Amino acid sequence: MKTIITQSHEEASARVAEMVGSVVQANENACLGLATGESMELIYAALVKLFTEGRLSFRGVTTVNLDEYAGLPPSHPQSYRAYMNRNLFDRVDIDKSNTYVPLDLNPDPGSGARTQGAFQAFLDAHPRDLQLLGVGANGHIGFNEPGAFFESNAHVVALNERTLKDNSRFFSSVDEVPRRAVTMGAGDIMKASRIVMLVHGTNKVNAVRELFLHGRVTPGVPCTILKLHPDATVVLTEELADLAGLKR
Repeated sequence: MKTIITQSHEEASARVAEMVGSVVQANENACLGLATGESMELIYAALVKLFTEGRLSFRGVTTVNLDEYAGLPPSHPQSYRAYMNRNLFDRVDIDKSNTYVPLDLNPDPGSGARTQGAFQAFLDAHPRDLQLLGVGANGHIGFNEPGAFFESNAHVVALNERTLKDNSRFFSSVDEVPRRAVTMGAGDIMKASRIVMLVHGTNKVNAVRELFLHGRVTPGVPCTILKLHPDATVVLTEELADLAGLKR
């Protein structure tokens, strides 16, 4: 893994946006794997700025998102489709028919086979030139939660209590957070030609330690699978690197 350590989250976000932009500039028909959450917002703002300055076009770009809550319609303000429209798609020249956010409107356990199949078919047909990632406090990537094994393909997952609590800040209460989500599998993520992960927030310190201070790859900390990727870059701030005990 490559590591980029910056002085601030703003600088880290700008560096990641530059990497995403360079992929699009090199290939106007690039396929981008996208992520959501607070840590991504400044990245998308920087990409919008590159577009408004005439330095970047998304006209030929295809995108696919990592995940989506089960049971939330695209119109719900906390759906990831709404997030992407708000932060990027409505603000650049991308063709929305070339943007894919998985959709599972059935919140009941045991549903989702059709959603998984459609999502997997799209992923298999659209190799990603770059996959953008954040990471959860428990080390999850996408909604691949800690477990006994890595899930290879798209699947519906029951969110654990830590993730529900972390995401409750976006809802009126933890009771409103959907209990399930559809997500790329870890194997799908690893198929991207290039992976860039932005780590933001001091609550991610344990995930950073697992990434850099131990040699093990474990599904108990899903982000550790990135150690096996031939072109993965992790971007974080000096503050977080110091808290984690990384040598610089």
